[in-house]
This record gives sequence, structure tokens and C-alpha cells, in this order.
Amino acid sequence: MANFLGIKLTAFTVILFVCCGSVAPLDGRGQASCAHCVLTGIDVLERQHFRLLEQLSARHGGRLRVGLMTNQTGMDAAARRTVDVLFQDAVKQVPGLTVTTLFSPEHGMGGTLDTAHVNGGQHFGIADSRDPKTGLPIVSLFGDSDAKRHPQPEQMRSLDAVFIDLQDAGVRFYTYETVVGYFLEAGAKTGTEIVVLDRPNPINGITVQGTMSPNHQSYINYMALPVRHGMTIGELATYFNAENHLHARLTVVRMEKWHRQDWFDQTGLMWTNPSPNLRSLTAATLYPGVGLLEGTNISVGRGTEAPFERLGAPWISGGKLAAFLNARRIPGVRFLPESFTPSGGNRYDGELCEGIRMAVTDRMAFDSPELGVEIASALWKLYPREFTLHAIDPLKLDGSTLSAIEAGIDARRIAAGWKGGTASFAMRRSRYLLYERPP
Repeated sequence: MANFLGIKLTAFTVILFVCCGSVAPLDGRGQASCAHCVLTGIDVLERQHFRLLEQLSARHGGRLRVGLMTNQTGMDAAARRTVDVLFQDAVKQVPGLTVTTLFSPEHGMGGTLDTAHVNGGQHFGIADSRDPKTGLPIVSLFGDSDAKRHPQPEQMRSLDAVFIDLQDAGVRFYTYETVVGYFLEAGAKTGTEIVVLDRPNPINGITVQGTMSPNHQSYINYMALPVRHGMTIGELATYFNAENHLHARLTVVRMEKWHRQDWFDQTGLMWTNPSPNLRSLTAATLYPGVGLLEGTNISVGRGTEAPFERLGAPWISGGKLAAFLNARRIPGVRFLPESFTPSGGNRYDGELCEGIRMAVTDRMAFDSPELGVEIASALWKLYPREFTLHAIDPLKLDGSTLSAIEAGIDARRIAAGWKGGTASFAMRRSRYLLYERPP
């Protein structure tokens, strides 16, 4: 027995969860009964009694060999893993269906591995493994080489369809987006169908912000996009498939009750860290800006309890930096000086860092990629000898932006120069939006 909010819980107590600011029960099938809760792709697939799987099986002669790309975020409304839903429930209901292979992205199936940001910045891959519950093999797509980050043709040829269920961060350089693109490429070559079980963009589906990246593919830049693209992972898959002329056989299982203006805390869904250092919606809101600065010689809070909500270094005066940034009156955010000590092999492990804590005061007025430029400009102005400005990855901030910061051009003027690119992208992406557009 246990107590929660003063209620004695027993094995027979109805499970409760927080939905849209209220507490709502699960119904007899374990589904959310909240009238306003978003149904993600896996919830819709279940509610439709796996009709899509039956159609796919019929299309493949009554046999359907399925792979699943997922991690800890792939759960339904009853907190059941998507792999278990397919491996147990769907297999019973769809004749000829077998789930044969699991794929995992960066951070692994459990979403706890952060190998790319420890050991002095060296990049180590994640090995293949096996799911202890189902016994299914897990193919890691975060290997130690570029080839090992793509699904292999022989793997794809052994599958009739690959389902993808991942919670994205809504940011161009988040690697889950690139993995989706890689599956589309592989599926187009082998004829393997790609099915995306859609999930919300946690930082809303309206806002488009930040510099456009070059059309140079890498693991943090699948194709030219702004930092915040305002699309769901299913919409991105549709965009990638069409704009890159891949012609993959793509199906998106759309969500229900999600609206473009929704932030994650308006969906009624349970927050699950999509990666080890995105631990809250606040961190996700700041990430498009603070994440731009990774690669430089500042700590962005990895190895502390609040990554991406703080930053600093041993050579920074927190009071001086906070005062400088607050004087800029950047809309929607304020800065507090603080000290912290990173751990876990992250940058400045064991060293006392001074820096700032960021508080989002108005998320709709807040331009997070512009914040990244504001901070970079402030550090360059205050610490030109210490701050390694040009260590910023040019796929995160292009060379012209870095040159403008170095030349002392005002951050607002730099960000204003992005608007033509984002406006053009917003027009182009409008053909691929799957959900209600704002009035």
C-alpha cells in the first residue's frame, strides 16, 4: 500500500493520471478517458483495432514482417511500450503478423545513454543488444561510424514494414529526425513500407524560428531546415519524402485532438524524457537556443540537475553575464546568476562554474534561436579571449551568422536577417501539415 495526495492506494485502486490540469481515470481498456487528451499514433492504431496492420498484411500476401524503431518514449496512453502492444496484442489480432526486429536511436532503447558528450567529447557508438522482455534483437542506429547510423539494406529487405514511434524535440539538430530520413531512404530502395506513429511537437506546431541550415546532410542536419520547424515527426517524414523525391511508401498514423498551437503541457500526455538531458518542457523550450552553443568551451548544464536551463564556465562571472543579458531586455526570458559544478565526465567535470540560470517568462514571445545568438554575442563581447566562438558547429549556426557575431553586429539585427528564409520555409512546409492550422 502507498499514499498519493492523501489517497490510500491498493492493488484494486483505479489508476489515475494528470490530464489537462485535472485527474482523470483510465477506462476499462486502460485508455485515457479524458475528453481533451491527445491520442498519439499508437493510441489511434489500438483504437482502430490494428486495421492498418491488417491492410498491410493483406497487401503483402497475408504475411507481414515488422520492425520497430522506438525507445522509452514509445508508449501508449496506458503507459504500455509500443513494442509490447505490437508484439503481444497486434500479433494476436492480425493473422500473419510477426515483429522481428527492434531499432534504437541515439541514447539507446532506454534513452539513458549519453555517450556522445562524455570522455572529452569523443564519440562512441552504442552496441546492438536484445530486449529482455520480448527477446527481440535491438539494432542500434547510433554506431561508431556513419554507415552504422543507417539501417542496412539486408535488414530492410527482411522486413515488409518498419514502424517508427519516437518523441521528437522539434529542433533541427535533434538526431531522431535524421534517423527518420535514413529509414525513408532505405525503405525507398528496398520497397519496405515506413509507418510513422505520430507524436506532438513539444514546443508547438506554429512557431518557425532560427537560421536555415545549409543543404548538407549530417547526423544533426538531415536537410535544410530552420532551427525550429514547427512540425511533428510525421509531418517531417512527409516533408523529407516529398522534398527529397525519395518516393518511399510512407504512412503517417495521425494523432487525434492535437492542435498546432499546443505545447506539450497542453496535451494531457505524460512527459517522458526524450533524451537524458531534456528533462522538462522548460529545457525543451530553451534547447533550440542553448543547444546551438554546444561545441564551444561553455557548459550547458550537462552533468547537473538542470541541463539546458543553465550555462557557465570557470572563467565567467555569473553576475556580469546576467546583468548584461537582462539589460538587453530579451522578450520572454530573464537571467539569474548562479554557480554549479558539472559531473559525469561532462565538460568542466568537477570544476566550479559561474554562469546563468534562464527563466522563460513568456514562451510565445520567446525566440529561442535568437537567444543562442544573444548569449554567443554577450560571451564574445565580454570574454573575447576565452570564448571559443568558432567552435560552434557551422551546421547549427552558419558561417555568416558567426562572422556577424564576431564583427559585433547586434543580435537582433542578425536574427532579423533570418526571417526571409523562415518565411520561405513556412510557405513550403504548408503543403505537408497534417493537423488543424491556426485561424
